[in-house]
Amino acid sequence: MRVLVFALTVALAASQQINLVPEFAAGKTYVYKYEGQILGGLPQEGLGKAGMKVSCKALIRAEAQNTYLLKLADPKIYEYAGIWPKDQFAPASKLTAALNAQLATPIRFEYANGAVGKVFAPARVSATVLNLHRGILNILQLNLKNTQNVYEMHEAGAHGVCKTHYMITEDAKSHQITVLKSKDLTNCHERVIKDAGLAHAEKCAECQQRFQSLTGTVTYSYTMKPTDAGVQVSEATVDEIHQYSLFNTITGAAQMRAKQTLRLMEVQGTPIAPDNAQYSARGSLKYEFGAELLQTPIQLLKIRNAEAQTAEVLQHLAANNADMIHEDAPLKFLQLVQLLRAATFENIQAIWNQHKTKPLHRQWILDAAPVVSTHAALRFIKEKFQAGEFSAPEFTRALLLGLHLATADPEAIQQAASLAQSPKIRAMPALHEVIMLGYGSMVAKYCAEVPTCSADHLKLVHDHAAEAIAKGKISEISLALKVLGNAGHPASLKPIMKLLPGFGSAAAAMPTRVHVDAILALRNIAKKEPKLVQPVALQLFMDKNLHPEARMVACIVLFETKPSVALMSTVAGEIEKEPRNEVASFAYSYIKSLTRSTAPDLVNIAAAANVAVRILSPKLDRQSYFSSTAYHLDLYVSPLIAGAAGTAFIINDAATIVPRAVVAKARAYLAGAASDVLEVGVRTEGLQKALQRTPAADENADRITKIKHTLKALMNWKAMPASEPLGSIYFKAFGQEIAFTNIDKTFIDNAIEQATQAAKPRARQLLKETVKALQAGISYQFAKLMLTAEFRRIVPTAVGVPMELGVLSAAVTAAAVNVKATATPPLPENLETGILDQLRKTDIDLQAEARPSAAIQSFSWIGVNIVLIQASVMARGKIHTVAPFKVAARADFPRGNIKVQILPAEAPDHVAAVSFETVAVARNMEDHPAERVISLAPAAPSSAQSLIPASIQKSLCGKVPYFQVKGCIEVASHNAGFMGYNPIYYVVGQHSARISVGRGDGPALERVEFEVHIAPEKAPEKSVRETNPASGETQEENIILLKLREYLEAGLKKSSSSSSSSNSTSSSRSSSRSSSGSSRSSSSSQSSSSARMSRGHFTHGPFEKFHKNQYLATEITSKASSSSSIEALQRQAKLLEDSIAPAFVIIARVVRSDRKLGYQLAAYLDKPNSRAQLVLSSTSNDQWKLCADGVLSSKHKASARVGWGSECQDSSATVKAETGLHESSPAARFKLDWDKAPRLVTTAAMNVMRACEYLPMQTAARLAGIAVNRAENKANSVVIIIALPTKRSADIIVKAPRMTAAKLAMPLPFGLPVEKDGSIPVLQDLDIQDAIEKLDIRAAVQNFDADAAVERAIDAVTRVLNEFEKAQNEQEI
Repeated sequence: MRVLVFALTVALAASQQINLVPEFAAGKTYVYKYEGQILGGLPQEGLGKAGMKVSCKALIRAEAQNTYLLKLADPKIYEYAGIWPKDQFAPASKLTAALNAQLATPIRFEYANGAVGKVFAPARVSATVLNLHRGILNILQLNLKNTQNVYEMHEAGAHGVCKTHYMITEDAKSHQITVLKSKDLTNCHERVIKDAGLAHAEKCAECQQRFQSLTGTVTYSYTMKPTDAGVQVSEATVDEIHQYSLFNTITGAAQMRAKQTLRLMEVQGTPIAPDNAQYSARGSLKYEFGAELLQTPIQLLKIRNAEAQTAEVLQHLAANNADMIHEDAPLKFLQLVQLLRAATFENIQAIWNQHKTKPLHRQWILDAAPVVSTHAALRFIKEKFQAGEFSAPEFTRALLLGLHLATADPEAIQQAASLAQSPKIRAMPALHEVIMLGYGSMVAKYCAEVPTCSADHLKLVHDHAAEAIAKGKISEISLALKVLGNAGHPASLKPIMKLLPGFGSAAAAMPTRVHVDAILALRNIAKKEPKLVQPVALQLFMDKNLHPEARMVACIVLFETKPSVALMSTVAGEIEKEPRNEVASFAYSYIKSLTRSTAPDLVNIAAAANVAVRILSPKLDRQSYFSSTAYHLDLYVSPLIAGAAGTAFIINDAATIVPRAVVAKARAYLAGAASDVLEVGVRTEGLQKALQRTPAADENADRITKIKHTLKALMNWKAMPASEPLGSIYFKAFGQEIAFTNIDKTFIDNAIEQATQAAKPRARQLLKETVKALQAGISYQFAKLMLTAEFRRIVPTAVGVPMELGVLSAAVTAAAVNVKATATPPLPENLETGILDQLRKTDIDLQAEARPSAAIQSFSWIGVNIVLIQASVMARGKIHTVAPFKVAARADFPRGNIKVQILPAEAPDHVAAVSFETVAVARNMEDHPAERVISLAPAAPSSAQSLIPASIQKSLCGKVPYFQVKGCIEVASHNAGFMGYNPIYYVVGQHSARISVGRGDGPALERVEFEVHIAPEKAPEKSVRETNPASGETQEENIILLKLREYLEAGLKKSSSSSSSSNSTSSSRSSSRSSSGSSRSSSSSQSSSSARMSRGHFTHGPFEKFHKNQYLATEITSKASSSSSIEALQRQAKLLEDSIAPAFVIIARVVRSDRKLGYQLAAYLDKPNSRAQLVLSSTSNDQWKLCADGVLSSKHKASARVGWGSECQDSSATVKAETGLHESSPAARFKLDWDKAPRLVTTAAMNVMRACEYLPMQTAARLAGIAVNRAENKANSVVIIIALPTKRSADIIVKAPRMTAAKLAMPLPFGLPVEKDGSIPVLQDLDIQDAIEKLDIRAAVQNFDADAAVERAIDAVTRVLNEFEKAQNEQEI
């Protein structure tokens, strides 16, 4: 009985359960009121916003089982650009009328169990209108479960298949069912999205774990009433939000908000008549993209005749940008690009044929064609080159951009493949390489958009690689590997592995550079499938039979796969047992550098690296500077969601001193994305092989010996084999290799030939033509158009219109140049041989005038951008600069004079203008004159108050003294700062700044002059000054008295020195006895140093000058006598300008209508006394001067003195450098004395000394091994003594006015070639004083031989290295 009662109860409950299936009963027409709107802008109220709205009646009627009709009645479209929520939507009547026929056409759709299936519509219904229907149908997409009230699932919709959360509640009183549905639009499968310019950007999932730059969510709320067969949707509301922030900010971000309401008005019996046209399947609920990417959101063009409109824009650019770039030229360029994107191949070809003979028009078409990014543009570039209408440079520039910027799809890939196989292209190796690399990049872009892309797109490359392997063509194999590396398709892993040692049989016959290229080709595959690449890279790294370079490159790839802690520990264990020092050094340095990484995508590997470093031995941290090394440095700022990283790899070979490879890479992080922005690599594999055949590869030789042998081998580069490349260099941008070149003997020969063509007929002919053209006058116009940035992302919204956000920037530069030359005496009409000799005897006057200008416009936006209507919030910036100049130059070669004059040029009203504004824009295709543009910042009320005024209008002017040039800066700003203390309020609005330059009110500036006189007979514009002989004595008498004074002073100093020496020696011995218990080193110098230091205090012996020692007296000549000291020479002649002609003179002056102002720098050379003097003085009668004197007294002493003030007498400083012995060790002493130092210097010194009193200087010095004694040394003087107790150690002593510091027995990284007596063998034959006496500056300039100079420099370096090698060997013995 109980069982029977229970069964009846269950049956009764089941009969009362509601079937949650939306129902549209047959024979009834359900009339809903529908409204959908979308608005974009900042979230704060009171600012400007832009958007659109659609309202209508939506009629739904069942046509057959699971098939329904949807018809829109009384449709109306509105647009909005105003201050929200004060302003109202404005009806777009003309647009509504134009679309009324399409909107009123019923569409058919499948609907079963709450799920929308296929959609059908006549062909005349455009994709844009059909998407509006999809927006209504998307509301009806309901997957309701009778058994669960709360559940999650992935549901298909307009945005794709996204994660959806359902919650169902039932109100027993009102008998209504409420359904809440929410979707996370960042968690979608098969998401409907379209990007432009972002194909090579990597998604940084770790960067967005805490902060997401782009988020999206949509919530649905339904009210339903139960019916006999299911439920009836009474009301539905939809709220969708997309938020974007370039930086993480709590003050707000740009938003797009879409809202929909669907309310049941009535149920009728009136049927809906389908359209008479044939209905065809038009997809499902997923948004259907149209021509959104062909249209930029910054301007709405109604294209009626693309060819005629393009010609009109070209003519406008030519007419308004001939002399100076118009500030709106970038906008016109973007209009040209948009028109070409809408043009067919035939249209582009007709435009080219019409304008190809006009230089500026031709250049603009060639600049625009690559950035058009359509199939028609790519075909145009290809066919015009094959027809011979492009030069090789024009084609290379156009194709390099065109291939990498073209929209990637199967058709474009096929065009690139046919171009790569063209016989004309294959005959030009450089072009063939560029095209092949671009082909690989195009495949990578396509597969980034279509992850299921077929490997058949790479069949051409796979076949090319197989053919090259069979024929043994190494260069073709490397090219194929680079292309596969660009493509980064996982299906290419097997063909690549055939060329990896230990994986393929073909690898054994391949050189190391092929192995390296094959390993590097795995890098882009590793970004997609790291688990596939990781075991391959690990096996290669652990293969100790593999070449070290290949193993180090495998290490790079392995770490880019982001290994786990366990795998990193395994690698560390192998490094501990690594027999090759180069591999161990490289891997250890890479691991250690990764421990400091803060980049989000490297957090896990940084943790693993920290574990690995603890496993490794600390001895690996003490590697030589010449060892293979990896460096990684990064910085990531989470609040900005931005960062940067730099990585450098230096791969050395123990056999030679030249690195085998050097790679530098820069990586950037921004807004949740990451990209390897730039990478440059240089490899010297061929050079390494050539050097290994020379003594430079001697493994037993030290580094110095290897450097010397390497230099000798490089000097004999002509003997190297011509069949193998000596090296290569490659460039990567955004992870894609865009160009590479192999450097071989032929390449070097060609470079040298081009560099030395000055003596060849072709170069002489070119020089003659240039001279003739300059005499006749040259007029040239240059223009360059660039699309510097285009990044766009388009995602659908619930309303059925897409949201687009992006950045677009364009730049136009131009210059009009006029140049004319005049020769005196006139050059002959027929310039034949000896043109260089004729030019050397000619006075040439050159007049040049140019007006370079540039304009840049940048846009960033978020909003609606479809063919029919645009409504967006936009920030736009503009920069416009004009810098006209006029120059006159004169070269008087016979007299060695060069004069350059900068003349006043006609300046525009503003030489620079910058503006930035944020606006809300709404416009539609049918009523373009009614475009609405308003500022995001509203007008400030009169009572508003803020820290920064809401409106600023300022002008600041200043005048440059002497030049009489006046400059003004005008600043204007209108913002919304009065609304609150939010940084965004101060950014929105309108801001501008303009700079103007003009003549001042004083005497007019005529010109600015620069003159250079080489070895003139006298200083130009030099006024003769009288000398004042002291007490009427003759010059000879003065010299005798000065010598006598020097001898007396020398005797006194010698006596004082001897006394000081004996006292110092006694003190030293006492100190030595007190510290006898200190530790001793094996080095005698270290032992001596230890004996002179006790508890941080030290003593030292005297410094003995070489040029006063008896045993070196034979080296002293009359030129090194005491009378040649700087003090004695200055007493003889303070200024050399009164007795010696200058070596050269440089004059800079300003010429005004009333006077000349300027300065003169003159250099004088007193050869008999080895004295040089620089004098800086005013060209007017001002007595202020700055004098710099230098004297080489002997081989062992040099002095310099700087004085300034009236006749250089107010203040002075003297520096002396001399060599000698310090406690029997060769040493050098540097002494600085000053008198009346400038107040700035003394103030800074006092502040430093005061700061030192508060810092633990003694402790820091002691930790650094520096002994510091307080002492009262000579004021206004600093002495530095550097002594060499051995060739591998140095003592450094510094004497300052209040202290003496010393660092003793400091080890040197290599031995110095200085003998015990202080002589340097490599400089024994060098007589600097003799070289000074023989110096002829003018002859040296006129007869300069670059080849001979290089040979002498290399010979000198070799001799120095010989001495270093000798010193190294002696020290080791």
